[in-house]
Amino acid sequence: MLLAAWIAGRAAERWALADLRRTAHATLALQVAALHAEMQKQASLPLALAADPEIAAVAGASMSQDPALSQDLVARVNRRLAQVAAATAAAVIYVIRPDGITVAASNAEAERSFIGRDYAFRPYFRQAVATGAGSQFALGTVSGRAGLYLSRRIVGTGGVVVVKIEFDGIEAAWRAGGDGVFVADSRGIVLVASDPAWHFSTLRRIDEDERRRIREALEFGAAPLAEMPLHPIPGAPDRVRIGRGAAPARPALALDAAIPGTDWRLHTLTPLGGAVERERVQAWIIAALLTGLACLGLTTLADRRRRQRRRLAEVSARREELEGCVRERTQELTDANRMLRLEIEERRRAEAERERVEAERERVEAERERLGRELAQAGRLAALGQFAASMAHEINQPLAAIRAYADNAAILMQRGRTTEASENTVAIGRLTDRIGGLTRQLKGFARRASPRREPVPLDAILRDGLELVEARARGAGIPLVVDAPRAGLHVLGDGPRLEQVLVNLLQNALDAVAGRPDPRVTLRVSEDGDRVGIAVHDTGPGLPEALRAQVFDAFFTTKSDGLGLGLAIARGIVEDCGGSLTAGDDPAGGAVFRMDLARANGTAEPEAAGYREARH
Repeated sequence: MLLAAWIAGRAAERWALADLRRTAHATLALQVAALHAEMQKQASLPLALAADPEIAAVAGASMSQDPALSQDLVARVNRRLAQVAAATAAAVIYVIRPDGITVAASNAEAERSFIGRDYAFRPYFRQAVATGAGSQFALGTVSGRAGLYLSRRIVGTGGVVVVKIEFDGIEAAWRAGGDGVFVADSRGIVLVASDPAWHFSTLRRIDEDERRRIREALEFGAAPLAEMPLHPIPGAPDRVRIGRGAAPARPALALDAAIPGTDWRLHTLTPLGGAVERERVQAWIIAALLTGLACLGLTTLADRRRRQRRRLAEVSARREELEGCVRERTQELTDANRMLRLEIEERRRAEAERERVEAERERVEAERERLGRELAQAGRLAALGQFAASMAHEINQPLAAIRAYADNAAILMQRGRTTEASENTVAIGRLTDRIGGLTRQLKGFARRASPRREPVPLDAILRDGLELVEARARGAGIPLVVDAPRAGLHVLGDGPRLEQVLVNLLQNALDAVAGRPDPRVTLRVSEDGDRVGIAVHDTGPGLPEALRAQVFDAFFTTKSDGLGLGLAIARGIVEDCGGSLTAGDDPAGGAVFRMDLARANGTAEPEAAGYREARH
């Protein structure tokens, strides 16, 4: 099969190459005829225009600077040249006077018109002046587009009329055909090509003298004139490989033919890969199929009897195998039933264990809640000792004043000054009420309270909370700056417990600024929609990033004598009241603890009275 496929592939390759050559030769002849016809159509145009009397008048009068030449004549010639260029598909037509200056052009109205430009250096101009006609393929110095320039001398004036032909349409038709097509001059420089990358490349190396002459004549601009990436295939004179650099080379059939009337040659590069490879693969498949079918037929005839004997043996062996499979399956089913019973029993035990663990979990949860309540009460009692120390100093001052007022009242009564003595007794009553208010705050703070949410006046919470810490702040020389809330602002929560949280935050702030330069504690109240924020700022060392996530954990503290319960209890109280308690760094320095609560709408005086009754 391999030998037959190889022979068939070689034969198919030769047939495909022969057929491809015939098609390529026919295509080459058609391409040459089409290009020659296009050039012949345009070649007669300069001759006809050179005989036009108005064009001759423009060229001759421009040289002699005849004042009778009017601008109307030049404008009329420009319009006629534009009409002729549009009708003949010429790129541009222009008239040059004998000194090389353009005086009329079909693109006179364009932004980059040729009028007034000097083309005396162009070979097509010099050829027309010397011999009467000239031609040159070059890159336009103004338009930057390549084309064939056909020139003709105007008899009697010495001027020259030039027609430029561009081959964009022909190149587009070549690209649509799929083959590589290009035209090269006698020097081997590619002028027109289906691939724009081939423009101004060379079929052979150009020596330095010729390169210098081309640059001086501005024929191809700054084109490097690099060699085309065509590599001959050894043993195949009409085949080449197309490729440059690391890109894989593509084989192609290379043919060329001369273009009549010029020194140009038209080259075609017909790809070989697709057509030849298809024929080769088809030949391989056909040869392999035919050879395989023949071998299959012979093998079928030779093996038929042997297959029959083997089939009988296989039937007997299959019967024995089936009986063995039945026995094995029966044993597997028995084992599966036994394992299923064991699994059912294991699941029953697991279910019982799950129920026991669930009951234990519920018991542990209830115990945890009980311990949490006891822990909160213990924290309040622990904080109570700190608050009592602050209140002792606050109560001592009213007691000392009461003693002084009582002594003064006794003396005044002995002297018969009863009016002044009664004023002292009124002052004693006022100071006694103040001591009673302080003790009521202490008792309300100490007792266990159940979570409740009711409208409470925010100014009462702030006033009573500040009374518990003002004595300590004054004694330590720490200013308390309070941003008082607006009158009548109420929040939802449990008043005494919120007062407990505020006192805890203020005590912590005083601890943080103790011994610091410029100590200060600030209390600010803000409103945002239906939320009210109470923020306690201090000028202490602040909260490091590593401690912010732990400050609300139970038993975590940075104080040598602290229990680590205050902030944990405070967060629980605020969350019971439907709010939140957060901690962070103050941008101005220090730390800030913020308590956000829900604002109570439609509050009335009875609610404030209820809060005061709860405090009593």
